[in-house]
Amino acid sequence: MNGQRPERRRGRRKSQEDRGTSKREVNYRQLKNPFATMDVFAVDQIAHMHESALRLLEEMGIRVLLPEARDIFAKAGARVSDDDMVYIGRDIIESAIATAPKSIECRAGARNRDFVLELGSLVFQPGAGAPNATDLVKGRRPATGQDYIDFLKMTHHFDVFQMVSPQVEPQDIPPHERHYFTTKAQVELTDKFPFFFSRGTPQVMECFEMLCMSRGLSDETFRAAPHSYTIINTNSPRTLDIPMAQGLIDFARMRQMSIVTPFTLMGAMAPITVAGAITLSHAEAMAAIALTQLVSPGALICYGTFTSNVDMKSGAPAFGTPSHFQASLAAGQLARFLGLPWRSAAGSASNSNDIQAANENQFGLWGCLLAGASVVIHSAGWLEGGLTVSFEKMICDAEVLNMVAELCAGAQAGADEIGYDTALTQVAPSGHFFDAPQTMERYQTAFYEPFLHDYANFGTWTERGAQDANQRATALWQDIVANSPAPEPKASGLNDLHRFIERRISEGGAPPES
Repeated sequence: MNGQRPERRRGRRKSQEDRGTSKREVNYRQLKNPFATMDVFAVDQIAHMHESALRLLEEMGIRVLLPEARDIFAKAGARVSDDDMVYIGRDIIESAIATAPKSIECRAGARNRDFVLELGSLVFQPGAGAPNATDLVKGRRPATGQDYIDFLKMTHHFDVFQMVSPQVEPQDIPPHERHYFTTKAQVELTDKFPFFFSRGTPQVMECFEMLCMSRGLSDETFRAAPHSYTIINTNSPRTLDIPMAQGLIDFARMRQMSIVTPFTLMGAMAPITVAGAITLSHAEAMAAIALTQLVSPGALICYGTFTSNVDMKSGAPAFGTPSHFQASLAAGQLARFLGLPWRSAAGSASNSNDIQAANENQFGLWGCLLAGASVVIHSAGWLEGGLTVSFEKMICDAEVLNMVAELCAGAQAGADEIGYDTALTQVAPSGHFFDAPQTMERYQTAFYEPFLHDYANFGTWTERGAQDANQRATALWQDIVANSPAPEPKASGLNDLHRFIERRISEGGAPPES
């Protein structure tokens, strides 16, 4: 399994030749959520929230800034006013929900990286979209291309991350060339499911072209299954801007996946109540879903929400709060109401990788898990409400995600596990089970082996330098960045990719559309 620590102490009874390796094998690549979903609202309340969202779209509408998108809605029967407002009837929404796929088979760069998005599946992404990076070596800084590459190496290293996230924005690379850099890095350094920003049709189509040439995909093969995805954020309340509307259209036409995510903060750009904020989010998500299905029925769309509250004393976003937790549960209920795979998020508002950051991220994560989220974004590394991704925090959070992944396998209670003949009857009262037959058979593989956490006693820990988790995380991410191997991409495809990028940059690149 990728993501294990450098060699440290092992089981007590291993022979000298066994101590360098572990025989334990796990699969963190195709996970199923093992937890029963938790409801925050009654069934009739969820139905009322859905009905209220439909009424909001019919009576109050949503502002759509892209003329092409307004035309698509108008041709379907929606009423469009002169001030760019689109009033979407429930018949349009209901037809869209009916054609939106309930299961999406995502095709990565290698077949053993493929996964399915549907209710009950569980996929993790690290923190995404931050303009800054931070670590204990170089401190907080505007993110660079090297930071993007280093985070990408870490994403590839840990199997518990099944998708590449937007990670950090490389601020030292011009916007009209940035998509060349990020696409090239993704195809060279990982074979996981890639992400492309929706920043105008020219950039999106070039990303598709670069992915196809580097992975040897024909146009027909590319359109036959999702090989990439984007994240679409509505501008709450009730606005769909030009790049996001265009992204929905572009990805729908090419049969690639969009994850629609209204970002609503209770008390700021959404009502101050969980029910009101999630009703608004639900309406915006359904409007975006409708646009994709009007463009191409069956277009690959993932329902999403990211709803938390603001700190009413400062107006700053807060994450990992009880309201964030409840909002995730409510969003899960509405996703199940529609039957669609869906995206939620963890994250932290802390300014450093401290106990606040750990508490907020884990509380938000458990909200996602108990809500039944198919995709959990910002599951690792996110600080400052998304302004920064931390190298040390990504390591610390990956340890927790590995533990969650362990739970996905479930516990067994057959005769071998009960061990009546191999354990229970083998040990006398007041004895120990260290050398019971069952223990000797399983001691190398029975338990999760942490790569970051240190189980040594105080004396041993002190002798080793008394390093805390942050310090150990620094050594780990540095080792991963320096030594973790990348997959072997096709040389011919990479040569074509490099020539394409060189030519397009010499021609001026592709400026993002706004």
